[in-house]
Amino acid sequence: MPKPKHGSLSNPLTSDPNTPVVFVVDDDDLMRAALRRLFTNAGWAVELYASGAEFLAHAKLGRHACLLLDVSMPGMSGLEVQTRLNQLRLRLPVIFLTGSSHIPIAVAAMREGAVDFIEKPFDNDDVVNRVRKAIARDGHLRSEDEDKQGVLQRLNTLTPRECSVMELVVAGKTSKEIARVLVASPRTIDIHRARLMEKMSASTLAALVRMRLLVDNEPFSRRWTCDQMAPR
Repeated sequence: MPKPKHGSLSNPLTSDPNTPVVFVVDDDDLMRAALRRLFTNAGWAVELYASGAEFLAHAKLGRHACLLLDVSMPGMSGLEVQTRLNQLRLRLPVIFLTGSSHIPIAVAAMREGAVDFIEKPFDNDDVVNRVRKAIARDGHLRSEDEDKQGVLQRLNTLTPRECSVMELVVAGKTSKEIARVLVASPRTIDIHRARLMEKMSASTLAALVRMRLLVDNEPFSRRWTCDQMAPR
């Protein structure tokens, strides 16, 4: 049986950016063919790679996807592929395929961020269910990232004073308390508060708090002001 070309596709769904992709990286031709049939029947786009180096060189990463990665392959091992993905800061859900003798390696891989490992031989329905969960997890994380980027963009439209007011608002301070901290009138604080709520597209205080918590560990251009003015 001829080996597939780089990233050979099992169906035309890969051209649809909304269709999840299952990357299969395994040096076993028969295993790749079996997984191709399985995932194609499940409705996913599938890309096949015979080695980790081939996958890293040719796969278009950053898509809504899941990676099935054999632990033990000639040349670049599954763990080395995972390490490289981590170095590239690619948050791609990885499921390792492993024989019973390689379970300790798979456990180590999960400590490094893999979402699951599957022992060979495996049950087809079980594999599909696990991949479905991994793809759903990736979709959730992508949605969260999009929300986070939207919040960061809106935060960066705030003036330094609006940012300072926001930090005190989400800390539970009243307009009078904020006015004392920032040496301003309550009326002025109310104006800043209304403007920042509008800029943030926050209909309620709870919505504003959720947005701020979503990016709590993310940098943004006004952050120095926010940190400087946050209550101690």
